[in-house]
Amino acid sequence: YVSLFVYKYIEPLLNNLDNQFRGSLPRSLGCLLQADGYSQLSAYERKRLKNITENAKFFAALKLHEVCMDSEHVLRISGVWKAAIHPIGNFSWFELRKLLLLFQPQVPAGPLPMVPEDQGGNSELTEDLLTTWMRISEVLLVKLVIFGQDMLTSMVLSEENIRKVVKYRVCSMAIHPSESILFVAAGDKSGQIGLWNVSEEGAHVFVPHSDPVSCMHFSPFNPAHLLSLSNDTLRCGDVTRAVFDEICRSEESLSSFDFLEDNASTAIVGHWGGNVAIVDRRTPGTSSELSADIGFKRTRTVHVHPVNKQYFMAAGSVDVCIYDVRHLKSRGNKPVSSLKGHTKSVASAYFSPVTGSRVVTVCADDKLRVYDTSSLSSTAAVLSTVRHNNNTGRWLTRFQAIWDPKREDCFVVGSMARPRQIEVFQDTGKLLHSFSNLDCLGSVCSINVVHPSKNILVGGNSSGRLHVFKE
Repeated sequence: YVSLFVYKYIEPLLNNLDNQFRGSLPRSLGCLLQADGYSQLSAYERKRLKNITENAKFFAALKLHEVCMDSEHVLRISGVWKAAIHPIGNFSWFELRKLLLLFQPQVPAGPLPMVPEDQGGNSELTEDLLTTWMRISEVLLVKLVIFGQDMLTSMVLSEENIRKVVKYRVCSMAIHPSESILFVAAGDKSGQIGLWNVSEEGAHVFVPHSDPVSCMHFSPFNPAHLLSLSNDTLRCGDVTRAVFDEICRSEESLSSFDFLEDNASTAIVGHWGGNVAIVDRRTPGTSSELSADIGFKRTRTVHVHPVNKQYFMAAGSVDVCIYDVRHLKSRGNKPVSSLKGHTKSVASAYFSPVTGSRVVTVCADDKLRVYDTSSLSSTAAVLSTVRHNNNTGRWLTRFQAIWDPKREDCFVVGSMARPRQIEVFQDTGKLLHSFSNLDCLGSVCSINVVHPSKNILVGGNSSGRLHVFKE
């Protein structure tokens, strides 16, 4: 597959590039681009080029070029991969993956129309979905319903509440706060966003990003807005105008975001490189207001305190710290409080939703930790530690422990245990319940979301499927 791809597609494209770029390519691929034949090649390189050509002709005779050249699919078929990669030379998996992704179509900058990926689909169904989203966002009557043990056990998964919503691995999810219609959004690793009205048959897929959608939130001020973030851009899907607006664009890779105000006009954005930035949606342009070095090597998640909005928490590498946004500057930032004890990289850290007096973290040292952040002392105390297999590997999204938004002492996290399940823990470390279904749930749900006012749990897996547990 790879030999054919290089021979048939990459070489013609590279011929149109400037010599400076061509000169920066590895020698093993550069030999394919010699303009004057084999004369300048060594015997070894001529032999290798001959092997490449013969492999390409063989695969072409099988008409494999008619099969979709999906880079993810190619990388996963290890047997064919090893046979195909050998003639190309000393490429690492990483180099070839970057080379394949180099020629993938990129989503353009600026506003994008809210049009599904499948242009040949039923436009009336899409219009109905967007109309439903707009209608349920107009009036919201929120009431608190607390998870009790009886309610947990009454929530079940059925076959009709499972749907493939996006093409690839689910990296983020958001659930609309409506009580009348169950409306879920999922973002995958290719940049797709799937919207699913659970009461209807199909989901509708949009492509507002080119990279993994690592974070999504419906606006708490206006749920007709769905904000989504990928490596290079933060967008707002505005259903009232049927457009994905571009709020922020950055050359530094973005990892996560959260709203700094109830009106969702400003946000704190984390960067994979460790910095954080302040973004104001009211300011013209797509640049951030401030980029701040907080001393992190990597920032995976950021989360704003639910009551004292001036405080936000950043997590990444082995660091989890709370900062005061009012005192942020470009350099020399000191944390208000540090949550210590992590010995490997931290996948997520979130405040409890009502008072922010608790924080739950997920760490690659196979532990879930709950901290006391009621006083925001210089070093937060550990309240409980749970041994938990967080070794998700390279093909699963890393676990994130998320709180039930209706209460302070209950959080949900994916599990590697068999039978496959989603676990609910109390802040004391006690396992309250495991959601499972031997007939319907056979995969790991790394990403989960809980409805803000109803007893509904949605889990997303690595194949793009969502599983809805409800009463």
